[in-house]
Amino acid sequence: MLDKNIQNYINANLNTDLHALLLKNSPFSDVSMHEIVQQIKGKQVALKKFPFLLKEGILFPPQLNLEQSSSEKTAVYKSALLKSEKFIDLTAGFGIDAYYLSENFNEITLVEQNPDLLEIVRNNWNVLGKKATFINQKLEKFLAENKEVFDVVYLDPARRDNNRNKVFLLEDLSPDILAIREELLSSATQVVIKLSPLIDLKYLASVLPAIFRIDIIAVKNDVKEIVIFLSNQKDNKISCNCVNLESDEPVFKFMFGEEENAVAEYGEPEKYIYIPNNAILKAGVFNLISQKMRLKKLHPNSHIYTSDSQINDFPGRVFEMKVIDAKKIQKKSQYNIISKNYPLKPEEIKKKYNIKDGGEKYLIFTQSKKGKIILKSV
Repeated sequence: MLDKNIQNYINANLNTDLHALLLKNSPFSDVSMHEIVQQIKGKQVALKKFPFLLKEGILFPPQLNLEQSSSEKTAVYKSALLKSEKFIDLTAGFGIDAYYLSENFNEITLVEQNPDLLEIVRNNWNVLGKKATFINQKLEKFLAENKEVFDVVYLDPARRDNNRNKVFLLEDLSPDILAIREELLSSATQVVIKLSPLIDLKYLASVLPAIFRIDIIAVKNDVKEIVIFLSNQKDNKISCNCVNLESDEPVFKFMFGEEENAVAEYGEPEKYIYIPNNAILKAGVFNLISQKMRLKKLHPNSHIYTSDSQINDFPGRVFEMKVIDAKKIQKKSQYNIISKNYPLKPEEIKKKYNIKDGGEKYLIFTQSKKGKIILKSV
């Protein structure tokens, strides 16, 4: 696959229709067209997801491994949180997280049960000049035989069942986190686990008492992963961080359980309107953000906030808006439509009021405690 002629063929077909290419015969006797397309697809994904791998000599795994890999952006964020001597990734996969998370460690170990995937990672790390100990073994067997204590153990469990359906409860993952949690904690000072953005935070806290930190990581307002940190040294307090990468929004920090005692102040729309980012919404800290940021909430179920003076460090979008009457919405005018806690969806709103989507202006359809309202950007 690393033959110069094969690599030239791959690079020459980066923009070719891959379905059409699969119907052709491979021009090389020892490499199939399926293998060639796999490399082309890998480079296409790498362009957006992990551009640091766009180097000569890098090999790419099958599509599923590419999909399951962390993006370069989230891996870089996590790498800044960890620093010590010995790091081990028990589910190395394509090695993106391991490559970055291990930057601040002197000894690196990668465990991967798929021998072909591990050889791809070994090749790529050699190309990138990064050293590690590579172990082809199931992590359960490794944990059973391991006598070493690491500073950080990292896992990114597979989140699909035998029928390739998505799963996210800890006991349904591969490996079953609940079944091996004691072995994990005895193998490291700190255990870090990447989980699905769909997982419930209260569920996590209830089944894993060793959690001391939870990070909700979004990229451009799309929640990508939940990362939990475990230790035998925890003090029953869990710090939480809502992060929206590739934005200028600050990290929103709070202690797990604060929301239960937080009290929101309610009010009608004032000059500025605030919509929290999706990491905040995932955390469910709807009253806490009102209390901490000193903002009024429009309605218990709207999760939209307001103030007369602008708050500059809000973790989300900020609009200057005013309440308008529905009759003043001009037909065929252009707006970005936001619908929150409102009977109609954006598509239904556009159809009802005969307005176009897009442009620079916004309409927010929502509810305050007094009833349905429409807000227009100023």
